[in-house]
Amino acid sequence: MAATTLDLRDVPPPERHPKIHDAFASLDSGESLELVNDHDPKPLFYEMQAEVESFDADGYEVERRGPTEFVATLPKR
Repeated sequence: MAATTLDLRDVPPPERHPKIHDAFASLDSGESLELVNDHDPKPLFYEMQAEVESFDADGYEVERRGPTEFVATLPKR
């Protein structure tokens, strides 16, 4: 599965979700968006699950790689 990586750690918080939604919308079915973040993106998971029909919530994964590094994979159906 192809993945696009978006590192959000230096992006101001008010700009993060619009940037994520734009990047996710540009994906083709079967691709995924990999996010590198400074906190657990659990609220984003719930937002995507509720608002984005093409988000594959069952395939969502998040890995904590350090105290301020979380990597989440958001697959697109």
